[in-house]
Amino acid sequence: MSTRSNPYRGFRLPAKIINQEVLLYHCFSLSLRDVDLILAARGVVVGYETIREWGLRFGRTYANSLKRR
Repeated sequence: MSTRSNPYRGFRLPAKIINQEVLLYHCFSLSLRDVDLILAARGVVVGYETIREWGLRFGRTYANSLKRR
């Protein structure tokens, strides 16, 4: 078992969806509302403010994982 705790623990959506949002927002330079519309079309209903918070919270972690690849 890992000594680090799961950073996605406590969120209602799985890490895969949160990572998809971070990818759309940061890598493709979409607006928060555009990401909200894309996720809504896929059946994931979240507000743009939630997307902003996820970007702030997980954006750096996601960028670091991309750099390691």
